[in-house]
Amino acid sequence: MRVDIKFCGLTRREDARQAVALGASYVGVILAGGPRQLTAVRAAEVLAEVPASVRRVGVFSDHAPDEIARVADAAGLDVVQLHGGYDARRLSELRRLFRGHIWRVLRLAPTMLPADGLVGGVADDVGDGLLLDSYVHGALGGTGVALPWEALAPRVAELRTAYGDRPIILAGGLNAGNVQRAIQALAPDIVDVSSGVESAPGIKDHSRMRVFRDAVTIAALSA
Repeated sequence: MRVDIKFCGLTRREDARQAVALGASYVGVILAGGPRQLTAVRAAEVLAEVPASVRRVGVFSDHAPDEIARVADAAGLDVVQLHGGYDARRLSELRRLFRGHIWRVLRLAPTMLPADGLVGGVADDVGDGLLLDSYVHGALGGTGVALPWEALAPRVAELRTAYGDRPIILAGGLNAGNVQRAIQALAPDIVDVSSGVESAPGIKDHSRMRVFRDAVTIAALSA
């Protein structure tokens, strides 16, 4: 199977270069608060050397559609990742203004999984991909808190049936030591790592990035 990698929470151009060198399919920047937050101008600088073959993802929270579109254009983004609440009207407006892909985020508390499965917890317009992340009060992401992957497996299967070939992106506490288990349990299309390859918030450790890439490669080959 194929599992793509997204290195997220980038704050330095050298880390973006390393992500590209390691074969990442996606690189991400945070535009919605927290210790890794960048301005649109700084995000464009960090991503300046990323080739067109690697998609640039921007993480947003409860921003207005016109603001998201403006920042996405300034930063040269291919994908916007939406945390927070986005109803059908707001999504429709964003699609009118932004021609790239839209990823919706479903944040799950490990002790509060949806009793009726995941499908009921997602709006009708799931976007062009669905990202599963851990819910931690007061934090957007990058907390290092993992999801209970095995417990989620039947519900992720529901999502695949409901949403066809749109990718499932798995985030939340991934690192080189556990990503193989996560892939075996959920078979995500994309794994999204931030704090799991850092020496400090926003500072990527290139050795950890490489080991993470290798672990994903091994897991994908053995799946």
